[in-house]
Amino acid sequence: MHRVTAEQIRKRKSETPIAMMTAYDAAFARIAEAAGIDVLLVGDSLGMVVLGYGDTAHVELADIIRHTGAVARGTERAHIVADLPFGSYQAGDEEAVRSAVALVKAGATSVKLEGSAEMASRVRAIVGAGIPVMAHIGVRPQTAALDSGFRKQRDVAVLLRDARAHAAAGAYALLLEMVGDEAAAEVTAELPIPTIGIGAGPSCDGQVLVLHDVLGLYPNPPSFVRRYADLGTIATDALRTYAEEVRTKRFPGSLAAPAR
Repeated sequence: MHRVTAEQIRKRKSETPIAMMTAYDAAFARIAEAAGIDVLLVGDSLGMVVLGYGDTAHVELADIIRHTGAVARGTERAHIVADLPFGSYQAGDEEAVRSAVALVKAGATSVKLEGSAEMASRVRAIVGAGIPVMAHIGVRPQTAALDSGFRKQRDVAVLLRDARAHAAAGAYALLLEMVGDEAAAEVTAELPIPTIGIGAGPSCDGQVLVLHDVLGLYPNPPSFVRRYADLGTIATDALRTYAEEVRTKRFPGSLAAPAR
């Protein structure tokens, strides 16, 4: 079975919306693929939802490499986008290419980087090395705390400048994070490549969310998240029952399912 390619994603511009979800391990990646998710993002959000950091800036390239490998081993068909973490591409084009190559060797089928038009040279260099790139504009979590914070981005002129630069550099898709609905619609209409929205309204060519937010595994998700399950509560209740049965010696005395 062949993986969905960047070119196949690019050709879905203005067609059936692209369903994208983060994944960080083989088990959940397998579940997401079985559910029909088109694209799995090994996002640097793993810093918060998996590694317990307060932001994404602490994530290292080695972390993304390890988790990309796990996602790749757990799937067969889904396209795997791996984030270039903070510090792995800012210093120059050559560093960006080296980091992207390392992610592809780990199992990624494309990479994603955050940045304004000034980062278009990184996109061009990585694409020139034969590796597809998804660019990321709007709110950029890696440096948001150092810049304008986590506020909706509505400056259409700036967003269009950045979007056009990345598209011209060869990006196959563009992620728009926390962009005003009208601005996102204008960028989507303007670009020849698909846009993937996260908190960017309904006009994008696809949508992405963080797995742990969607499944209720992480507290206090962003306001734009729709929670589709509360697995955190289910897991807590199950483990509480296990702990009670261990303490009362009901487990492993009987392996029958506990009465509810």
